[in-house]
Amino acid sequence: MLDRSDRDATHPGAARHRGRAARPRGTAEATGPRPRRRLFPSPSLTRRILAINLLVLAVPLGGFAFLGEYRAGLIEAELEALRVQGRIFAGAVAGGAVFTAPGFGQRVDPLAGGQILLRLVEPMGMRARLFDPEGELIADTRLLAAPRGIVRIEELPAPDAGERGLLDIVADAIVNVLPGGHDLPPYIESRPASIADYPEAVAALEGLIASMARRSHGSIVLSVAVPVQRYRQVVGAMMLTSGGEGIERAMYAVRLDILRISAVALAVTIMLSLYLAATIARPLQRLAAAAERVRRGFGQGVEIPDFTHRNDEVGELSRDLRAMTSALRARMDAIERFAADVAHEIKNPLTSLRSAVETVARVDDPAQQRQLMRIIVDDVGRLDRLISDISDASRLDAELAREQAEKVDIDHLLSTLIEVFEATLPAGAARLALDLPTAAAPGALSVQAIDERIGQVFRNVIVNALSFSPPGGVITVVTRRATGGDGRDAVRVTIDDEGPGMPEANLDSIFRRFYSDRPTSGPGADGGRFGTHSGLGLSISRQIVEAFGGTIRAENRRHPDGHIAGARFVVELPAA
Repeated sequence: MLDRSDRDATHPGAARHRGRAARPRGTAEATGPRPRRRLFPSPSLTRRILAINLLVLAVPLGGFAFLGEYRAGLIEAELEALRVQGRIFAGAVAGGAVFTAPGFGQRVDPLAGGQILLRLVEPMGMRARLFDPEGELIADTRLLAAPRGIVRIEELPAPDAGERGLLDIVADAIVNVLPGGHDLPPYIESRPASIADYPEAVAALEGLIASMARRSHGSIVLSVAVPVQRYRQVVGAMMLTSGGEGIERAMYAVRLDILRISAVALAVTIMLSLYLAATIARPLQRLAAAAERVRRGFGQGVEIPDFTHRNDEVGELSRDLRAMTSALRARMDAIERFAADVAHEIKNPLTSLRSAVETVARVDDPAQQRQLMRIIVDDVGRLDRLISDISDASRLDAELAREQAEKVDIDHLLSTLIEVFEATLPAGAARLALDLPTAAAPGALSVQAIDERIGQVFRNVIVNALSFSPPGGVITVVTRRATGGDGRDAVRVTIDDEGPGMPEANLDSIFRRFYSDRPTSGPGADGGRFGTHSGLGLSISRQIVEAFGGTIRAENRRHPDGHIAGARFVVELPAA
């Protein structure tokens, strides 16, 4: 069988160390401090979800901030109704209780005025007071004179606080701490009554209609003062006072509705937050636990939870972690196989060296001793080359991961490479021919890669072709723009030789590591000497090409009659 894989023809710069080889499983680097276990899955994430969702409660609770405006509107509506009633009541007093007193002019009869107001306000549960032009209280519906004495009519007390529900108490507490909860002045009723305590009554004696809203023992007290006029003369002031029970009931109903909505929103928010945390935090914890077991060196037996059925970010994370773990396992298996292959490849020459060393100590013939020493030196040199190739292959992944890809002109790279080969090839060896498209635009044959690594690929393939080409043969290098297998634009480079070709069964095997089955005679023969070809060159080439998203393959060229005309290597890289 013919071998198409020679040792890596690396340049001197490729020998520098660029990274450590990957550590196998179970090493100290794979272990570390075990993360602290928590009772609940990802509590910090759960708290954050809950805190963000609780911000939604600011919408219904924000209604408390507008209760002041709502209350002010209710108060103004009640005061407007009182003003209308006050004008009607003042007109009734002016028409039925004003008389002319000699020497005093028009005056209000206290008894008649009080009786009129009593009949008017009693069905409405309000209180009315009359003040004369001097500001003296002359009638009060709470104190009515009767033939049998004084009858005192007391207003009903406010509803018992014990009848109020918990939500109302909580709502009051919230309202009291908000701005505007105590913006009403206190209601003061002195003994004896003084008009100075009621600015609205003072304004009514000046011919104005005035109103006030006050707070007394937690309740709203509304009052309106209207001038009592007879023939455009102000003969007194009437003040109507009403409790704000309607306003309090309306405010209570609104506060209760807000708190009910807030309570329902709070319950729904908590349940949704816990559900959301369970659908996000718990899968993440399971994925993290599986990743930790993989990190601690149990990757072969760890199954990453499968959430790929979820069409969300958690499903994408699960899919990527599963793919990463599979790639990691494949990488670990490849490292183990590589280590086994290295041990096998080195064991044979070491055995040969040991045998030669033991033999040379027992041989007395100087000629045989010199022959054995030449074998020892030759094998040691070839063993050194093999170890160098193995070292370069093991560092390749780390170098490709660290270095930054850039735009590489393939035509310029191949032209320079062929010039170097032509200057160093011995006389009679195969010659190289480069075929570039004549109408190619500048940069049309460019790829995104690392210049020295792509150059290493073409060096390996050309050196391999030279080793199989007969003396005087021609190696043709053709570069063209093409369409890759994925439909994208690509740069295709074909390298044809005139060697014996390859067995069809080995077209893919030649890219395996340490594949080195070469003939003992003819083009490509190595005379059976160990180490001349390590079998890593084409394997490294495929690794480099695939790292840049390209492909490399081998095939046979044939004559029209079907006989093999030589080998062909095709390298395709995505166009820049």
